Amino acid sequence: MKKIVSSLLFMVMTVWAYAQMPGANRGMANMMPEGKLSGRIVDEQGKPVTQATVILLKTTVDSASATEKELLLQSVSSSASGSFSFTSVPLRDKLTLKISAIGYAALDMPIVYEMPKPDSTAQPGKAPDPAMLAKLNAALNKDLGTLSLLADATQLDEVTVTARKALLEIDIDKKVFNVEKNIVSAGGTAIDVMRNMPSVQVDIDGNVKLRNAAPTIFVDGRPTTLSLDQIPADVIEKVEIITNPSAKYDASGSMAGILNIILKKNKKTGYNGTVNLGADRFGGSNLMASLNARQNKVNLSLTAMNMRMRNNTEGNSERASTINGIDALTTQDIDSKTKGMMTFGRLGIDYDLSERTTLSLAGIMAGGRFKPEEQTHIVNSSQGTTSVSDRLANTERSFKPRGLQAGLVQKFATEGEELTADFNYFGGKNEMDGLYTTNYLNANSQVGGTQVQQNIGSGDNMFMTIQMDYVKPFKNGMKLETGLRAQLNEISNINENRLKAVGESDFRDISSASSNYESNNSVYAAYASLAGDLPKLFSYKVGLRAESSTYDGKLLNTGETFSNRYPLNLFPSLFLSRKLSDKDQVQISATRRVNRPNFFQLIPFVDYTDSLNITRGNADLVPEFTTSGELSYSRTGNKGTFLASVYYKYTDNLITRYLSQETNPITGNLDFINTYINASSSQNYGAEFTYTTNLKKWWDLTADLNFYNSRIDIDEENSQDPMWTVFGKLNNNFTLQKHWSVQLAFEYQGKTNMPVTQQQNFGPPSQAQSSSQGYIKPFYGLDLAIKKSFLKNEMAAVTLSVSDILRTRGNTIVSYGEGFSQTYYRLSNPQIVKLNLSFRFGKMDMNMFKRNKTQDSMEGMQMQ
Repeated sequence: MKKIVSSLLFMVMTVWAYAQMPGANRGMANMMPEGKLSGRIVDEQGKPVTQATVILLKTTVDSASATEKELLLQSVSSSASGSFSFTSVPLRDKLTLKISAIGYAALDMPIVYEMPKPDSTAQPGKAPDPAMLAKLNAALNKDLGTLSLLADATQLDEVTVTARKALLEIDIDKKVFNVEKNIVSAGGTAIDVMRNMPSVQVDIDGNVKLRNAAPTIFVDGRPTTLSLDQIPADVIEKVEIITNPSAKYDASGSMAGILNIILKKNKKTGYNGTVNLGADRFGGSNLMASLNARQNKVNLSLTAMNMRMRNNTEGNSERASTINGIDALTTQDIDSKTKGMMTFGRLGIDYDLSERTTLSLAGIMAGGRFKPEEQTHIVNSSQGTTSVSDRLANTERSFKPRGLQAGLVQKFATEGEELTADFNYFGGKNEMDGLYTTNYLNANSQVGGTQVQQNIGSGDNMFMTIQMDYVKPFKNGMKLETGLRAQLNEISNINENRLKAVGESDFRDISSASSNYESNNSVYAAYASLAGDLPKLFSYKVGLRAESSTYDGKLLNTGETFSNRYPLNLFPSLFLSRKLSDKDQVQISATRRVNRPNFFQLIPFVDYTDSLNITRGNADLVPEFTTSGELSYSRTGNKGTFLASVYYKYTDNLITRYLSQETNPITGNLDFINTYINASSSQNYGAEFTYTTNLKKWWDLTADLNFYNSRIDIDEENSQDPMWTVFGKLNNNFTLQKHWSVQLAFEYQGKTNMPVTQQQNFGPPSQAQSSSQGYIKPFYGLDLAIKKSFLKNEMAAVTLSVSDILRTRGNTIVSYGEGFSQTYYRLSNPQIVKLNLSFRFGKMDMNMFKRNKTQDSMEGMQMQ
């Protein structure tokens, strides 16, 4: 063995020495050994920079032009620990290493292999000198050590300029989409952002679906009571799509996963701000202003928004039913208009107690008032007779949410070790006042009688979480994450129904349809996960979460109480990632989650808010458990990323809506009532393909295609037929000359089974059919936006957008069940035109103030 090692060393040193001689034979030079190159990338705080692009170039001389040019040798992305490596590196070429990452200044550096002088005493068969062998090995395996990237802080005439961001980033447990180029949503809300987000479906009511089920919404990694229409689009930087949440996240929630909305943040010393002003053709308008300032140890951020909404919806429905052997046909023509006003404000402050300790505090105040008016023309035919009525619904809904966020980040001497503590509170009041007037028309189309129903309600809610997380990295590259979490939720509601029947002059209370209740829900959890790399095998992240919860509810009218104690359950998660090459990798994940029935689904109270859409809870509901698996392949090139995934979800005791004939406790007659049941199981599986690329310097494209199959089994006699369907999006962004930009977005939804709707607040559901009893007909939509930037350094921009250009985004829902079949069509805000003006201002001077290096995830919002 010693002879073999000695011979190899002698040969390497001989080739190296000969190659250094002037005029050495090129064939011999080509026998040069190849080297390895490695390093680790961190930010200014020493945190690993993942998914950084690392390319190795060699310089050659173009024989035609006699000029130097750089050729790409290899390209890789940094791992979760920030490390990278190259093999088969030519030793004699002129090499350059280039590193780039979103939000950081690019780093270029020459690479030179310095070989030790040959050992003149080395002879074949003679034992090699250990010192020389070590020097040679170190020379061939070049380790650059830790490379630090600086935050991108380009200053251009006192206006911040940011680097071009990749459209898609892939982590071991999530996909991250940057939305700064999404100009179609300018002046809108988070719903408009989601409409153009790959993988995400948005229905006509603004309900978001992920793989045909409702996901849980997070903001900056925390649960929130804010709805998507309460979050301005212009404050969103990126969206994380977490289809299989790891042990770090709540096990309870939707089987669809999590959409985590990341708000814009400012990490630069100085000040900057943005003002946005817009209007649409229906009379809606928006005004938003933001300011961010950082000096010494303090960062202050302020955001305020006011939005006036004008929504228009048209639709119709037809229901054929049989009750007690009597056939009936009911048709409705619906015209709905909603006027509303919404405000949003956020004030945040971060203070660096030291280089390793940061305190953060932020407050959120919002409010809104909406006044929907709906006119419905109803024709009811039964037993040869026809009755006609006009129903006018005038309602007013208001809400006043408040939020408080507090955080502490404590870093330690060991790089990457930190302790974080978070307190998150959201709460507020809501009120509702509805008046439903039904005019019954005679044969001459004159009013023959009038019935008036009044619904008055108010409520309070409180959502509070306390969480502590600890991260400990080890020298071998492993990282341990542990945490504790407590979640407390309180809801109270007062709701009264009154009815003035035909021929009566006074209202009478309908106590059986008046809901007064209180509920308390708490979840306690602990988790631990371990992540790292097994060299030449795969990266891994394995975790285990333990959760227990309690629920107590009380109907104030009757004194009835409801209580559940869910025992401790374990929820494992596993993520594996293997690099097949510098550009290719595969990932596999498996998780287990739970969805517990909420108060609205449990209480056996008949909600008569809408007499055409009656709902009732089911006190016998039990939690549903979902097991999910996903296998994905990604390829990252110089211009884009391709991601292919296959997934499977199996849910036991799925909670789903169910429409059936029951005795209406208000009228005493048989009626159709929406309730909730536990289906025996459901299956959802499919394949998704996402491709993002820079086709040209001026053309970015994102394409998403999802084939999936869904099925719900209720019992042996009632099962939903499995159905294959397709959902796709195509988003084009064109950056033209003279600061013009154009975005063209298209989406298509094929025929699909009804989505599983798991979230339900007080009041009638947005659709009259169950997820286990219907399907949606195909539809598509086309959106266009044009943006022009102007003034010095593009400080101002104007955006003109048109949504649903072809008026084709209407939903036709077909539902069926025992004794009924129904078709329901609605189209909301077609061909809406928006004009938005934005203006940026600010000064980013890195020498203006002395800045502390500590950063925190709760830093203020940056409008760019």
